[in-house]
Amino acid sequence: MRTIKEINAKIKKGAVVVLTAEEVIELVEKKGAKKAAEEVDVVTTGTFGPMCSSGAYFNIGHSKPRIKLGGGICKLNDVPVYTGFAAVDVYLGATAMPDDDPRNKVFPGEFKYGGAHVINELVSGRDVRLEATAYGTDCYPRKKLETLVNIKDLNEAVLFNIRNCYQNYNVAVNLSDKIIYTYMGVLKPHLGNANYCSAGQLSPLLKDPHYKTIGIGTRIFLGGGIGYVAWQGTQHNPSIPRKDNGTPQAPAGTLAVIGDLKQMKPEWLVGTSMLGYGVTLSVGIGVPIPVLNEEIIKYASSKDEAIYTQIVDYSSSYPQCVPGSLGEVNYAQLKSGKVNIQGKAVPTGNLSSYSKAREISEELKSWIKKGDFLLSEAVAPLPGAESGYTFKSLKERPII
Repeated sequence: MRTIKEINAKIKKGAVVVLTAEEVIELVEKKGAKKAAEEVDVVTTGTFGPMCSSGAYFNIGHSKPRIKLGGGICKLNDVPVYTGFAAVDVYLGATAMPDDDPRNKVFPGEFKYGGAHVINELVSGRDVRLEATAYGTDCYPRKKLETLVNIKDLNEAVLFNIRNCYQNYNVAVNLSDKIIYTYMGVLKPHLGNANYCSAGQLSPLLKDPHYKTIGIGTRIFLGGGIGYVAWQGTQHNPSIPRKDNGTPQAPAGTLAVIGDLKQMKPEWLVGTSMLGYGVTLSVGIGVPIPVLNEEIIKYASSKDEAIYTQIVDYSSSYPQCVPGSLGEVNYAQLKSGKVNIQGKAVPTGNLSSYSKAREISEELKSWIKKGDFLLSEAVAPLPGAESGYTFKSLKERPII
């Protein structure tokens, strides 16, 4: 029906038709997929929630005399960074914590500060204290460095997240008789609550479930700036059973994403403390879906009532890698505030912000309509179920 090149030409002319994933659901219900595909050029999506496998790399520039951080120890606001690159290249993981954080020694730990908070402070334009020690060489003689760094002075500051934007995820519950603290939040005993983490009908990979338009090189909204899909994310698992609308019934695809941290905004990269679990980074991501044909818009118009996920016990089954679930529910049921599990009405809560996801999809829509954001051709597709790509979980690994 149309190509990305043709859509970009319309963007440049100011003639492009863009709808959010919410809006396209209404249009398809009203006019049908064929007519909607003729009218709409781009569908925008969004998600905002905790994404642990995130971080940023920096080149801090050379001191005088020079120092070799590679092989040494370096910290930003007391949070350790990885130095196993070259002289002044470092990587800060979102979940890194200061050495003196008590972790869970006083249970449940509060995890008030970590790498994600440092990233947020840098994006906010604040100075961050850098402390480093090195062993010294003839060409890098300095052995100690203490200074303040600011994002505007760094040679490079790049957000590089190796697993974001999970395509669907578990609903977490607790069957035990005690409260538990997880990356899915605090779970009350005896099915006291059910937590989930997805924007459902706004979530990017649920709107292009077979990765027909989202691939390596796709330009995206990332952290309030422009980023790109760099690769499939870790734990990418496209072979999960799917419904007729293509949506997987359990955690499936993931994205590795990259972008210039200097363009990004602190409200879309938020340091988050998970009680009893650790530190994470809440990330805002929006992906445009070019409507190349009728099939694409059919997938993009899937609504919460038709997107299902699994209920998993996080007190035993999840930590012990026991397969199976307690049943499945759709996102309309989850968003209603209560779901029925084993004959009990269980209150639900979402770790992902639907209102923020909506805001991202609207923001990306405005960028495209104003001509500030062109679509990119993916240079390679993400591995799909037909590719033979397989994910091996930890339960398949021998314990030595």
